[in-house]
Amino acid sequence: MPAKPAPIKKAAKKEPAKKEEKAPEAVPAPEPAPEPAPVEVAPAEAAPAPAPAEGEAPPAEEAPAEGAAPAEGAPAEGEAAAEPPAEEPKPPTPPPPAEPTSAPVDLFVEDKNDTSVTIIWSQPETIGNSGLDGYVIEVCKEGSEEWKAVNEDLQKSCRYVIKNQTTGDRLKIRVVSVNAGGHSPPVTLPEAVLVKEVADRPKVRLPRFLRQRYVAHVGDKINLTIPFTGKPKPVVHWTKNGQPLDTKRVNIRSTDRDSILFIRASEREDSGVYEMCVKVEDFEDKSSLTLQIVELPGPPASVKIVDTWGFNVALEWTAPIDNGNTDITGYTIQKADKKTGDWFTVLEHYHRLNATISDLIMGNTYKFKVFSENKCGISEDAAITKDEAKILKTGIDYKPPEYKEHDFSEPPKFTTSLSDRATTVGYSTKLLCSVRGSPKPKIEWLKNQMIIGDDPKYRQICVQGICSLEIRKPGNFDGGVYACRAKNDHGEATVTCKLEVKQPTVPDAEKK
Repeated sequence: MPAKPAPIKKAAKKEPAKKEEKAPEAVPAPEPAPEPAPVEVAPAEAAPAPAPAEGEAPPAEEAPAEGAAPAEGAPAEGEAAAEPPAEEPKPPTPPPPAEPTSAPVDLFVEDKNDTSVTIIWSQPETIGNSGLDGYVIEVCKEGSEEWKAVNEDLQKSCRYVIKNQTTGDRLKIRVVSVNAGGHSPPVTLPEAVLVKEVADRPKVRLPRFLRQRYVAHVGDKINLTIPFTGKPKPVVHWTKNGQPLDTKRVNIRSTDRDSILFIRASEREDSGVYEMCVKVEDFEDKSSLTLQIVELPGPPASVKIVDTWGFNVALEWTAPIDNGNTDITGYTIQKADKKTGDWFTVLEHYHRLNATISDLIMGNTYKFKVFSENKCGISEDAAITKDEAKILKTGIDYKPPEYKEHDFSEPPKFTTSLSDRATTVGYSTKLLCSVRGSPKPKIEWLKNQMIIGDDPKYRQICVQGICSLEIRKPGNFDGGVYACRAKNDHGEATVTCKLEVKQPTVPDAEKK
């Protein structure tokens, strides 16, 4: 009968044994692993344990099972009790379960129009360790209990525009925060929201510089922008002096925020009170501006000499018929001596319709004219007195002696004759002479007895009896006999000279 085989000893871990060190030391026991149930092996299947390699320690062996004989070479029972087994490590503490956040807070409607509603809210007061991934916005039509999410992806910010809604619908809206723990309780608007533009009372914001009279010159470009507010987009209407605008003269361009009044080239007919009216549903607001197109005034209607005494003259005039579409700011008075005819200003920016002109010269005769003035400037024309003011010598009756008038008339006479001249080709030259006569004689220049006339090659000048003929860059054919002839009602006179035009000399070095 075969002998009973010894039980199989199993190692805690199937790892190769560590090499033995030179000095034998106590090796700490490995961490105990859960023992599998013992497996019985038939004696025929039992195989001897493989011999350890050279230099290696034999594999560690477990204690024999209860009731079995200890294996050969195993430590005795007393020795095992001397070394306590190692303490098993505690398993890691599992993380706390993920929890959803608290509900978002402060949900309200920021804005809305006919197709969208804009909402804003604040993040939850309690978020927890799982953080916050985003928000889901849900809507439900009033009268229904079916909530639908309107955002496909989580909304990161605390503001959202719910678009593509039907005008007139009433929506219930709520917001839910989402994290790893799931959805938070929702925060819901207390009342359903009507999808419709919020009616905002219209208001015209007239710029400060248009609150007073706006003045421009004739021909100026007018481009005035008047902003306004109101929702939905207000209807803008313009009138001029209570009547519709002339679209051929005035262009109006309106946007959601402002209206522009444009006139390409202003005329005086464009002056008036323009009224702008903006209307939203049953609300409206009006504002008006005064446009004044001005130009230079006309002259005074009339001016006359009222009185003359001593060295003084009293003038009166009437305001101009055309004031240039603005107030007359003053007048400018000028005088002219009959002898010279030159005009001199005696008064400027004068505001009255009468004036006294003083410090006139005894024995002179004067005329006067008056200009009107407005903010554009002085009138182009003036009103001139029809009468003349003669300043008489007082207390002296002067009788000028009678003299026989001397007859100064005489036929032309040359006081300086022409002299023969020689010049070089290409060098301009002048012929000079002087003549007198009364009345002033007419001067003619001749070349070889042919009148030169207005030939541009020649320049003829006669000032105070000094006559000159300039021959510009003469050529070979400009030589000859030149003559100057003077004529008047009492006769004529002629002087002549000979002009020789020479070729320029060439140095001998250049000839070679």
